[in-house]
Formats: sequence, C-alpha cells, structure tokens
Amino acid sequence: MTSPSAATLRSRYVVQAASDLEENRRRQQELAEKVKMLQQEEALLVDIMNLAERYEGESSTSTPAKAASGGESRQPLLGTLLMGLLAAHEEPRPAKELRDELLQKHADRSPTPQVVRNTLESLVAKGKIRRHKQDRSVMYTLTDSARAAS
Repeated sequence: MTSPSAATLRSRYVVQAASDLEENRRRQQELAEKVKMLQQEEALLVDIMNLAERYEGESSTSTPAKAASGGESRQPLLGTLLMGLLAAHEEPRPAKELRDELLQKHADRSPTPQVVRNTLESLVAKGKIRRHKQDRSVMYTLTDSARAAS
C-alpha cells in the first residue's frame, strides 16, 4: 500500500492537473472567440476596400478625364501602381521597399505604410499577388497569372 503522504501528494497533483486543464480550456475558448472576431473584422475590412475600389472605379468611368481641357487626369489606383512596381522585380519585395519606391517614382502619391500594407493584402485576397513570409518579414510578388498579364 502507499503511504498517506504519497496519496495526499497524488491527490494534489490530480487537483492541480484538473485546474490546469480547465484553465487551458478557458484560454482556448477566449482565443477561439478572439480569432472569430478578427476574422469578422478582416471580412468587413475587405468588403470596405472592395466597395472603395468599386466606388473609385465607378467614379472614374462616370467622370471624364480633364487632361484635354487642361485639368488633371484621374490618378491610377494604388493597387495598380503597386502591381506595376512588383512586375519590375522577380524577387519578393517587402511593403516598406514598395512604399519607398512608390514615393520615389510617384511623388504626387504619399500613402501611409498601413495603407500600402492594406492594399497589398487586398491584392493577396484577390489572388493578384502572393505573400511570402521569411522569418518575421512579409514579402510580396506577383502571381504567375498577373505577371503573364503585365
């Protein structure tokens, strides 16, 4: 038979293990709810970006360019410019480098780093570009079909 102290120790371990399991289940539930919330937020943001792009596309087709009359013509979409920059490179490029190159080549445009990342992620969601993760860095390249089209 086991001694009383061994039985007491075993029962403490059982209680502690049950407590740890319950805490793990609670934490998993919290994280699952957080993931669900983030997925809903992502879907909402993608919808907003799609609506904004659709609105920009509709407004550009409904209002003629003023270049012929001496005014400014409509600027290309940020996504179009970023895809053009990616087409010029074979290797994956980080968002920061793409933004720096955009600012250099299109001085009239000054999107924030977050706007560039959001636009790139929107293009990933549409299947136009591919995301590559290297360590803690995220890099982007055109998909093969987008490269063939450009």
